[in-house]
Amino acid sequence: MAELLKGKRGLITGIANDRSIAWGIAEAMKAEGAELAFGVQMDVFGEKVKPLAANMGVDLVLDYNVQDDASTQAAFDTLADKWGGLDFAVHAIAYSDKSELTGRFINTSRENFKSSLEISAYSFIDMAKKAEPLMKDGGTLITLTYQGSRKATPWYNVMGVAKAALESAVVYLANDLGPQKIRVNAISPGPMKTLSGAAIGGARKTFRFTEANTPLRANATKASIGGTAVYLASDYGECTTGETIMVDGGLHILGLPQPENF
Repeated sequence: MAELLKGKRGLITGIANDRSIAWGIAEAMKAEGAELAFGVQMDVFGEKVKPLAANMGVDLVLDYNVQDDASTQAAFDTLADKWGGLDFAVHAIAYSDKSELTGRFINTSRENFKSSLEISAYSFIDMAKKAEPLMKDGGTLITLTYQGSRKATPWYNVMGVAKAALESAVVYLANDLGPQKIRVNAISPGPMKTLSGAAIGGARKTFRFTEANTPLRANATKASIGGTAVYLASDYGECTTGETIMVDGGLHILGLPQPENF
């Protein structure tokens, strides 16, 4: 590897297991020389993530519950104490009640709408606010989205609205933080075989459909998403901010399925 991130330190949130997109990002960043810390909701995912962190040589595994300000503030306080600064942070956190990721969007409940927007979109704003003081020499904030934010996608429902809010937050944060040389971007993969992806109704059918119809006839891999995150966090990404980068095999350019799949 070229060690594109040598000397850089970063926080990665949202790892649930070794199939998580965030884990693929961690693997790519570690391979490029980054020093990592993991932010994990310990009471839910801690027992699965701790062994992964140990195997990767990650010493800092911090409790990171985005619905608890004390938890997220303590995580950044620990980073300030241990490292003194931060070069990048990866936000890979989203949630909706699984029962509302089937059927019609119109049936979204008020309570699930509020919690989905809080966990999936506001948590990135909160991360940016708490990371800013640690990015004294500039830095990079990266989040993950999906094209269901822009196009009605079966079964994605309220998560599409939450991701639309997240993508809007990216451009506003990029404008706010640009003078501090802090870059803010989103990566938009196609469907992935992950724990969160499996919660969406019709996930297997969607995965097979996109794999058969993308121009590349392939869905994104963890490695391809990880490589994109490395670029954004590296010095090569110094002039890229406010973007949503599509890593979906070209699915987003299509108006109809491939002729053989009509």
